[in-house]
Formats: sequence, structure tokens, C-alpha cells
Amino acid sequence: MKAVVRLKTAGERSVERRHPWLFTGALDKIEGKPKSGETVGVLNTKGEILGFGAYSPQSQIAVRMWHHSPARGVDHAFFMERFRAAITMRSKVLPPDAQGACRLIYGESDGFPGLIVDRYGDYLVMQCLSAGAEFWKRAWAEMLQSLLEVRGVFERSESDVRKKEGLDQVTGVLKGEAPPNPLTIEEGGLRYLVDVYEGHKTGFYLDQRANRAMLRSLVQGAEVLNCFAYTGGFGLSALKGGAAHVTQIEASAKALEVARQHVAFNGFDAQRSTLIEGDVFAELRRFQKEQRMFDVIVLDPPKFAESKAQLDRACRGYKDINLQAFKLLRPGGLLLTFSCSGQMTTPLFQKIVADAALDAGRTAQILRRLEQDVDHPTLLSFPEGTYLKGLLCRAE
Repeated sequence: MKAVVRLKTAGERSVERRHPWLFTGALDKIEGKPKSGETVGVLNTKGEILGFGAYSPQSQIAVRMWHHSPARGVDHAFFMERFRAAITMRSKVLPPDAQGACRLIYGESDGFPGLIVDRYGDYLVMQCLSAGAEFWKRAWAEMLQSLLEVRGVFERSESDVRKKEGLDQVTGVLKGEAPPNPLTIEEGGLRYLVDVYEGHKTGFYLDQRANRAMLRSLVQGAEVLNCFAYTGGFGLSALKGGAAHVTQIEASAKALEVARQHVAFNGFDAQRSTLIEGDVFAELRRFQKEQRMFDVIVLDPPKFAESKAQLDRACRGYKDINLQAFKLLRPGGLLLTFSCSGQMTTPLFQKIVADAALDAGRTAQILRRLEQDVDHPTLLSFPEGTYLKGLLCRAE
């Protein structure tokens, strides 16, 4: 062990709770000269070792714990065991037709702080968001290719989180072949085109798989409005579920063109689909002036709050779109509404939606609480892993 960090009492308590993050204020001192991403031993106030973590000299999160076992090392065999466990879990909880496009590694929740790995058929897309992930990424790419026999591992490490770690933004092939653009994946009997080079996240919203399937079961004969449509995942599911007509609103012309291709690619009648390039806030108000009404509305906006400082503004944004949506629902209509902002708590989001319904003069019920699919698990000691909050509401 080349270097260790000694904890203050508060840091000890954090490790005892098995939380994977140690902030700079939890550290008493650093012994040795660990490089960015290197493994350090974590000692309590008595000098006893509590486990091992990755050191990040520039981040407020100074150490991300690999494990809490004094006797266990951090090496190739350790990571291979972790990878196998994560892959095996997905093979058990996901249906076979979902395993070709899924999240294989979900950061802290799978014991890999700062690492995201998504599978798209014969290719993996990796995001390395911490110093420890950056340190190990090439070795990890080799391990994953050997375990899964994929054709290539592509890196999409572009998040602003890397700046806090003192890391540059990086994209490119880590191992094997470059993926084609676009890739084709299948989900629920539908085919999607995925741009892993420039698409949102790693190319596709894998976390909404179960919610798209649920929507499909609710829309037979319905008129559906899909807001913040991106490439039309929810809209395509609605068409598959027998919706009479689907209207989709998206600000990005490029994404909307892919949504148009998806309709044709899957053999749906273009007359059942209307695509609108525009601002959702403005379009919802336009629909009210035109006295348009819908049976089902989906609100899946981008992250409104990146930090606590932005939370108040985000609350106003969520309140506004939900208010406008409630005004556009027919009696008995359904609203699927989401927030992917990590700063937004579930109780606060429910309150915002409740206030929106009240201001719209609607009585509404929560039929189901929604979150990310099972390949995005939450570690019980790391509740921050649950970022996607959603409600299925019925309005009178």
C-alpha cells in the first residue's frame, strides 16, 4: 500500500454506513503521495484500515470507496469478479430481448464509482466520470471485451463532472472496432437507431425501457402527446400500443428527423404521427389557445437542475409544464410525468405535480410511481443512485 488517508470521526461514520464517497472535509491527513485515481488505504482515527478507495486530488469527493474489506486488495481479479456479478445480475432480471441494449455497469450501485457502461448489441459505450475510473479505464475495457466478446468498446467521457475531477473530456475507441453510426437496437418489438457518437447520454434512454412498455399498455385508441420527445422513444411505443394518433414535440431538428425515421423504420402509417419542432412550453400554450385535448400526455424533460443553486428555477419549470399538461388532458386522461434531476427529491416532485393539478383546477390520482429500470439499480447505502422520478396520474 503506497498511500493512505486518515479519517476524522465524521469520515469514519460515513464509511461505517457504507457510503462510497468521502469528501475532503472527512479526511484528517494524507500519508504518501497518491496520484490521481490511484488506490489508497482508508484508516480510521485509531489507524485501523477500513477499506480501499480511489483518490481524487482535485475533487471535493476526495476518495471513492472500492470496498470496505481490510483484507481485500484492488486488482484485476477483484474487478473481474465485480464485472461478472453485474453482468450475471442483468441476465437474471432483464428479459432476453432487453439484454442486447441495457446498462451493464451503473457506477457506485455496481461497485464501480464513476463508471457507466451501456451495451448496444456488439458494442459497449463507456463513460468514465471519476479519477478512479479514468485510471482503470483501459484495463476495464480489456476485461469487458474478454468477458462479453464484443466487437468494440467506445468511450463517451464528456460530462462536466470530469472537470471537477481535473479531467479533460474524451471520446474515442478504447478497445476493438469503432461502432457504426447509427447502431440498430431492438426493444419491445421495435427497432431504434442509436447515435453513440453524439446522442444524449450514451446514445439512448435505456433507463425508460419499463416506462415505455407501460405506456404501450395504456394507449389503445388514444390521442397521445409526447413532449421533449428526443428521437421518439415514448411516441414509438404509443404507436406500437395502438394509439390512434401521436403528436411529438422536440426542439432539436436532428433528433426529430430520427423520430421521423423511426416511424417509417418500424412500418407505422405516417398519418398517425405528427412531429413538431418547437419549444414545449410555447407549444403547450398554443394547444390551449386552439382548445386541443389529449387522452395521454408524456412529459420527459431534460435535467432542469444541475445543482442546488438551480433547484428553485427547476421547480418553476416543472410546475409550469405539468400545469399546462393538466389543462390539456381530457377527463379521465393520463399523465406520465418525469424528473431526471438528481437534486429533485421524490416528495418535492410529487408536491410540484400536486400543486400543478390544483392550479389547473383538476382532481388527480397517482396510479403508479415510476423510476429507472432494473438495470439501473440503487445501492441502499447510496440513495443518490435513484435519479429518475416519475408519476402516472389520472385526471378527472
